[in-house]
Amino acid sequence: MPKILPEKLPSRRSMLSGAAVLAAVPFASVLAPQPLDGSGHHGGTGSSDGGLPSAPLATSNNAGAAGMDAAGHDAMGSHAGHAGFAGGSVPPERAGIDPTAILRDFDRGRTSTLPDGRTLREWDIVAVDKDFEIAPGVIFKGWSYNGRIPGPTIWAQEGDALRIHFTNAGSHPHTIHFHGIHRATMDGTAGIGPGSIGPGQSFTYEFDAAPFGTHLYHCHQSPLAPHIAKGLYGAFIIEPREGRPKADDEMVMVMNGYNTDGGDDNEFYSVNGLPFHYMDFPVQVKQNALVRIHLINILEYDPINSFHVHGNFFHYYPTGTMLTPSEYTDTISQVQGQRGIVELRFPYPGKYMFHAHKTEFAELGWMGFFEVSAA
Repeated sequence: MPKILPEKLPSRRSMLSGAAVLAAVPFASVLAPQPLDGSGHHGGTGSSDGGLPSAPLATSNNAGAAGMDAAGHDAMGSHAGHAGFAGGSVPPERAGIDPTAILRDFDRGRTSTLPDGRTLREWDIVAVDKDFEIAPGVIFKGWSYNGRIPGPTIWAQEGDALRIHFTNAGSHPHTIHFHGIHRATMDGTAGIGPGSIGPGQSFTYEFDAAPFGTHLYHCHQSPLAPHIAKGLYGAFIIEPREGRPKADDEMVMVMNGYNTDGGDDNEFYSVNGLPFHYMDFPVQVKQNALVRIHLINILEYDPINSFHVHGNFFHYYPTGTMLTPSEYTDTISQVQGQRGIVELRFPYPGKYMFHAHKTEFAELGWMGFFEVSAA
């Protein structure tokens, strides 16, 4: 493991321009773009006419510009087929984040029945400071809910009674603000109700699950941007009382970014917390299966994010609060805090890329594959 110098973490501008200042950064590897298929597609292929420089950026051993390691071997190894980190994305067990596990991990809480017959769901959520290796040799000092970024995906059914027992084990005041309908005292806003929950303190948020849809929760402590951007956010899914048409495969994708240099922009982008993870570990789906994706944009420091899938179209349900889609498309945009449901079927087997339809975001980590197996 290379020595980490947090004060020298790369900036987005330097990574995209290949600035010489990165020669002094001793992390194992940085973005080394390679063509995907020679097509020059806009989705982060590292083409020579834009985006990342055609030569790899500096590495800790100052290997040559041809992408070779100190021994003269191809640094991209088995990952030469895509723009990414030399040697691939950080293994989940080393990163402290497993996007593949997060994808389908819906936490339905502990359930019991109230005297009025309603279902009560309860969760324990703890804010903790934790370091994550988000790129090879790049340590992000995160603030997290239950030690993961994004936090647990909370799932409930419309009308359920909810109790979220929150404990702040971090080093700064925090809250949990849930998008939904509830009393002001349960809003998780500093200065209202319990307000800020200080280190070592606890509070229980109680409200009913409404409205149905794809929502989110996050810290609402000032200064707001860093409290969210450092990792205090998660998905909050409320199923309609009567349910939705059954999907064959249901998953959550939380689009996020990482500000590693303390500036006003992000240096890395990802879905479910780890840049380039789904390039190296494609999302496995079945041919013709109905795939439902709860897509959430919690990106800070950039005003808009997007989702594009190759070789297919999807139905989109804004905020998930309606049972009828608003459009049939292959690309949608979401502003900060916006979300919705994507539903699609893959008629043909194969590997299909998905990514932000902004080249810069894709080339800095927000890209992946669906791998469709024959029915």
